Amino acid sequence: MSSHFQSKRGKANPTISTASLPDIIFMLLFFFMVVTVLRDTELKLKITVPNATQLTKLEEKSLVNYIYIGKPTPKYESVYGTKPRIQLADQIVDGPENIPLFLERHKVKVPESRHPLITTSLRVDGEVTMGIVQDVKTMLRKQNQLRLNYSARKKEDI
Repeated sequence: MSSHFQSKRGKANPTISTASLPDIIFMLLFFFMVVTVLRDTELKLKITVPNATQLTKLEEKSLVNYIYIGKPTPKYESVYGTKPRIQLADQIVDGPENIPLFLERHKVKVPESRHPLITTSLRVDGEVTMGIVQDVKTMLRKQNQLRLNYSARKKEDI
């Protein structure tokens, strides 16, 4: 009876097959390619955000509209001039009258239950006058977009 359960001592352990390893690596590669979101907005304006001491990080980036206000970069100065402009997504617009359509395009992508959580983040160059910023804020108020955020950098302690 004991001979029936004895192990065979002369044999080595079988090796692990690595034949499926390339398949696993390619599955992981495709997974990360599908899941990763790449930045799709080309910044056409020169923006140096001001420094701040008390900052709050925006948690859900999918609920954030970004409006950029600044002077065109040297690459786009010949097309748009040198005065401050507004950039919505990937295009520079003439004035704040294009903001309602921009907000609606974003709302369509967000479930209706999440609409009250949509935030508009203003990335404004520090050298821009407040006139154009006030025009943008007025248009946002008219569209009932009251959650507003100003982008800033953390002030370095000296």
